[in-house]
Amino acid sequence: MQVIKLMKPILIFFLLALGFLSTFRIGLLIWQQDNINHWSEYFYIFTQGIRIDIATLCWLYTLPAFLLALLPTSGKFGRGFVFILRSWLVCGLVVLAYMEFATPSFIMEYNLRPNRLFLEYLVYPKEVFSMLWKGYKLPLFLGLAGTTLVGFYSWRLSGKFTDTENQPRWWTRPILAVCVIIFGVMGARSTLQHRPLNPALVAFSTNPLLNDLVLNSSYSLVFAAKSMASERNAEEYYGDMPLEEIVSTIKAYSPSSTHYLVNSAYPTLNTKQAFGKGKKNLVILLQESLGAQFVGALDGLPLTPNLDNLMKQGWNFTQAYATGTRSVRGIEAVTTGFTPTPSRAVVKLSKSQTGFFTIADVLKQQGYTTQFIYGGESHFDNMKSFFLGNGFQDIVDFSQFDNPQFVGSWGVSDQDLYNMADKQFRSLHQKGKPFFSLVFTSSNHSPYEYPDGQITPYTKETNTRLNTVKYSDHALGEFFNKAKKSDYWENTIFLIIADHDSRAYGDDPIPVSRFHIPALIIGKDIPKRKDSRLVSSLDMPPTLLSLIGIDATTPMIGHDLNRAVPSEYQRAMMQFDKNFGYLTRESLVVLQPKKDPVAYQYDVVKQVLSPIKLNQEAVVRAKAHALLGGKLYRQGLYPSGTNNPR
Repeated sequence: MQVIKLMKPILIFFLLALGFLSTFRIGLLIWQQDNINHWSEYFYIFTQGIRIDIATLCWLYTLPAFLLALLPTSGKFGRGFVFILRSWLVCGLVVLAYMEFATPSFIMEYNLRPNRLFLEYLVYPKEVFSMLWKGYKLPLFLGLAGTTLVGFYSWRLSGKFTDTENQPRWWTRPILAVCVIIFGVMGARSTLQHRPLNPALVAFSTNPLLNDLVLNSSYSLVFAAKSMASERNAEEYYGDMPLEEIVSTIKAYSPSSTHYLVNSAYPTLNTKQAFGKGKKNLVILLQESLGAQFVGALDGLPLTPNLDNLMKQGWNFTQAYATGTRSVRGIEAVTTGFTPTPSRAVVKLSKSQTGFFTIADVLKQQGYTTQFIYGGESHFDNMKSFFLGNGFQDIVDFSQFDNPQFVGSWGVSDQDLYNMADKQFRSLHQKGKPFFSLVFTSSNHSPYEYPDGQITPYTKETNTRLNTVKYSDHALGEFFNKAKKSDYWENTIFLIIADHDSRAYGDDPIPVSRFHIPALIIGKDIPKRKDSRLVSSLDMPPTLLSLIGIDATTPMIGHDLNRAVPSEYQRAMMQFDKNFGYLTRESLVVLQPKKDPVAYQYDVVKQVLSPIKLNQEAVVRAKAHALLGGKLYRQGLYPSGTNNPR
């Protein structure tokens, strides 16, 4: 009983805040009922909202609960601590209340809960207050009045439940403190999965507002602030250039098949006429960590006989390079065609969660069914939230696999994944609509787990990368054996490409050989071809749209490889931590933070770099491409098709 009495102020304020947040969410649901299609969405938003609220309150109240468990509340010191405790409890509740009171006005203006825009506008208090005063007098008054009342009455309430007399025995305090930390951390994480609770975990709809209603506004704002803190501007590292000069430089190195729109509000907006005829299905099979070093047909280890055989049957790019060293960077390249930056990939950045260009959005507008298939937790690396907000209509992940053959740390095996993909494609084909699917493998990821009895191990130790590469290739071969016998094979084009290599290391500022990846386009009508042009993974989305017969106006600067790309325009971009590499047939220019650029000649056969004299024109070209992505992102100039002016 003494423990309950001691923790009474924490428990009271926890329940009070939980009830307050839930009440506001119910009000928002009633207000936004026209956006809700089924009663199950009400249930999901409310129940998952409580989950978000509990996590939020655990972050807010675990520290004061921990201190309350350890420190006395009597005596002169105790009275001082009680004052701090009451201030913490009341201020926390006031902030939660203020953010909820501010939410309706923000939704009316931006159709989302308060996010990074809320923080960015704090820099302009005069303009923002003027806007609120002129356009939102009543909401502003009600919000201030409501927040004031919450602060006044919660302060009075905190005094009633702060017990300064009954103190627990000294030996129970450490035990209680440990229990508080355990329950607080568990509540804040809200999951036993690899990553703690985040907005992507509870995202469920292609309507961003419905996903935001699951959150509370304080959680949304803190998550936005955290995301903003991870954004690094390339200008701080490599120096600045005007956007006009950047764009003119990039246009100068684009082939004639790219037609940039004149006087467009979006500087890289361009049109590419489709090379292919008719609307074909498109499938991207994104291979986890499959560098060229593991692919026999690319002079790597003999681990991929099935992929090697497929490379003889389709359009094989022998000099393709990834843009980075993380899966989200690979996803960024093949779905958005966005240039790499020293910041996080756009999959994880806050301003790109809605209204950001993806080929899924283009294809959805063309009548395609768009989906993402993954054998693990789709909220990992914020994939689910990004995809649902940017054109992907359907997410198939671990929760939808019934009785998988094998489950490892990262989800189901690649065989289970491909079986699900084949099942999905057959079903989509029967519906008669074209489809686009991004399928992302995971078996070839540490700790390198795969089902027994599927391969002859390459190494004696079972769980090694080399064995999982071989297993993943085995699963790929099984899938294509099925696919070639299916009805959807007749009208489907596949891209097999790696997200990145397994590991980038070495003494070079850009370890070019560790960015070399397989890239193969294959399908019934794809002619056999070995293409030795220098290409980047961000060239794949425009190439695929053109190949499947889609005339598109997009902000992508990638080349359409269906058409001639003169050798002087061929290039690959590589972001290696804070270093940016721009590889051409002539040189590799490396931009480094706060240092002068350096240049090398890259020998693709020996895979070695040799220092060469720096060419200033090459530096300008490299710098333009390094700075482009960050500027377009920050200024909102890489829009989805729905925002593209024609």
